[in-house]
Amino acid sequence: MRSKIFDDAELERLRREAIPSSNESAMAGDAAPHSTDQHPHVEAAMDLPVVVDSNDDEIVSHELEQMRSILEEAILETRSTPLENRPRLPRIPLSKRNRAVVRALNPMLVTYLEANRDLCETDSILFGAAVAVCRIIGAKLPMAGRATTQSNAIPAWRKRIEDRIAKARALIGRLTSFRSGNNRPRIMRTVRMAFAGTNISLSQPDITQKLTERIDDLKQKIAAWGKRIRRFSEGSRRFNQNRLFQSDQKRLYKLLERPKVCVAGQGPDQADIIAFWRGLWSEPVNHSEGPWMEVVASQGASVTPMDPITITPGDVAEAVRRAPNWKVRGSTGCIITG
Repeated sequence: MRSKIFDDAELERLRREAIPSSNESAMAGDAAPHSTDQHPHVEAAMDLPVVVDSNDDEIVSHELEQMRSILEEAILETRSTPLENRPRLPRIPLSKRNRAVVRALNPMLVTYLEANRDLCETDSILFGAAVAVCRIIGAKLPMAGRATTQSNAIPAWRKRIEDRIAKARALIGRLTSFRSGNNRPRIMRTVRMAFAGTNISLSQPDITQKLTERIDDLKQKIAAWGKRIRRFSEGSRRFNQNRLFQSDQKRLYKLLERPKVCVAGQGPDQADIIAFWRGLWSEPVNHSEGPWMEVVASQGASVTPMDPITITPGDVAEAVRRAPNWKVRGSTGCIITG
């Protein structure tokens, strides 16, 4: 029980002990699918020692039975856990001890895999085996139900900046109170700490000016820190929106849409919509053009004009054929998302 690794002879004996006989396999195959109503309790097996003594066969058999029990409990727990609530498996360090645990558990899976005829059940068995390995070697698993939830915690950098802003505002309040004539011991102690290392004494005649300068300096720092938070937040928001646009455009547009406003009555008539947009784009408008526009027009006079293009309904149908079906026209006739 004091060894930390398995040699080849120990691994071979583990395999022989772990592989059940044909009768045991048949009995286990009949019993495994009907044991889903049990309530596993695996907390006590988290610190199970995996090392064995090469001179004690009883200890080897005992530890193999414990490993088999942990595997069965993990598989039963995985079967009864919804897919979205499964814990996230950690990355296991590569070591001889962890390899030995995996090699010892692999033959135990034969009983479950031979009696299985469902792909989802196979996934549950393999995931349960991975959970069993983590519990045997002592790896930490996150709590169930938190695998797919997104963390909305405030970033550490923002907390640090907000703490600086809070401390600076508190210091401004103390300095302002001292400048107004408050000489309480707590206020005096804070003011002395604010001017520590600056060769400024509170008995100087220009202490009021020094206080004003110190307060203005703190206000400028608060403004700079607030601007840094806004800049970082804006950059993070743009980054997340760009990444979401590449993965799920529909979700992005739902996040960007404004609250729905209920409009009483019927929507605008189609003829009115056409007349409105035609009035914006089709009516000629006289602009005040500068001399450089005449130069550009004279340079492009020799360019052969492009043939007129006629857009048919078939062309429009072909162009929007690959567009997402959740992008539809709104009441204004423009393409919106929802």
